[in-house]
Amino acid sequence: MEVSSAKKRYSTGAMIFHWLIAALVILNWYLAERAHDVGGAAAGELFGYHKAIGISILVLTLARLALRLTTPLPRLPQNYASWERILARTTHVVFYILLIALPLGAWIANSLGGKAIDMFGLFTIPALPVGANKELGGQIFELHATGGSFLMILVILHVLGALKHTFFDRDGGIFRMLPFGRV
Repeated sequence: MEVSSAKKRYSTGAMIFHWLIAALVILNWYLAERAHDVGGAAAGELFGYHKAIGISILVLTLARLALRLTTPLPRLPQNYASWERILARTTHVVFYILLIALPLGAWIANSLGGKAIDMFGLFTIPALPVGANKELGGQIFELHATGGSFLMILVILHVLGALKHTFFDRDGGIFRMLPFGRV
């Protein structure tokens, strides 16, 4: 019995969250890298955008997680080896952990420095009531940077895996997360 194409794909909502979060993660990585290159006031402005996008990623990730918990996932293709199934599920869990922990950690680090987060000039997210400890905040920012690098490596591996499944295994890998194409 053939599984319908709809049951092989993620929901439209999951697709929208996936691609929006992916684009924002890549943009945020770029902003952080660029801020380190330019320095000075320009770096401060770029990091301001980086922080606001980070909070946006946190909110979108929590919404995507809520959707994921209430919407059935499509089945993994039958041709996946057991290690591929485990790797796919583990990768998704690690993505969720990082997409929640990185913005939360940065918000805590900002708060330890007594800084609020400006959300694109629309409103301000106040510092968390964690007290002042700039040294600890700096250490958390270092962990944040390391976690961000790990996230980007995971993104690259995820893309390579999707391309492998699409072009080498020919099981429609990337089309599971797109509204078109053969799954």
